[in-house]
Amino acid sequence: MTLSSPLRVWREAQGRLLRLRLNRPKANLVDREMVAALDSALALHLGQTEPTAVLVDAEGPHFSYGASIAEHLPDQVAPMLTEFHRLVVRMIASPVPILVAVRGQCLGGGLELAMAGHLMFVAPDASLGQPEIKLGVFAPVGSCLLPELVGPARALDLLVSGRSLTGIEAVAINLAKDTAADPAQAAFDYFKAHIAPKSASSLRHAVRAARLDLAARVKVKLAAVEQLYLDELMATRDPVEGLRAFLDKRPAEWDHE
Repeated sequence: MTLSSPLRVWREAQGRLLRLRLNRPKANLVDREMVAALDSALALHLGQTEPTAVLVDAEGPHFSYGASIAEHLPDQVAPMLTEFHRLVVRMIASPVPILVAVRGQCLGGGLELAMAGHLMFVAPDASLGQPEIKLGVFAPVGSCLLPELVGPARALDLLVSGRSLTGIEAVAINLAKDTAADPAQAAFDYFKAHIAPKSASSLRHAVRAARLDLAARVKVKLAAVEQLYLDELMATRDPVEGLRAFLDKRPAEWDHE
């Protein structure tokens, strides 16, 4: 593992816990390079000697500022979405439980990544949100996962307002499992107390049983939402205007059409 790698990968607890750490602080952008590293690590380690669990966290004070804005522009958006959505589907359908530890900012694609895991542990003062609508776009994965996790009304509020929640608020609406000053330690403690003592093979069957319908629903809906994003949303002017305005550090001028 080189210092330039976007992701640190290692095993601990006698190899039973796979650790994945986003390693591009402070933003830890979920760009195509990060997505490829995550997807490759999961494909490799979940396809060979499977760990009992996976723990995803991040280097630095923030989990992730989100996806790369430049990669949402028309010349890059299609492959970016396809690759990210493949990773999300892999995580949602994983029979190995994925624990996610979040502190600081967890926005946009960062929150979508965190929600694709199985259990999220958050710092009380973390900031979680889907601000995509402020740029004239929407969150494809968030549109699929938020209604499943927090219900349709709360999901719509978060998706159309773009507002953020604290870690405490995220737990209150069942977006996250627990708050902790050190969420990575809390996730590790959960692994030791509740996952490590169990049969790894039986756990995989239990996780599959609990998530079977969710994985099927999200896979179908995400494909439809991706098509809506690429074929309809991106055919209008405002998404490109919003993205370019953000990159240019100026207010967007909406057409509203």
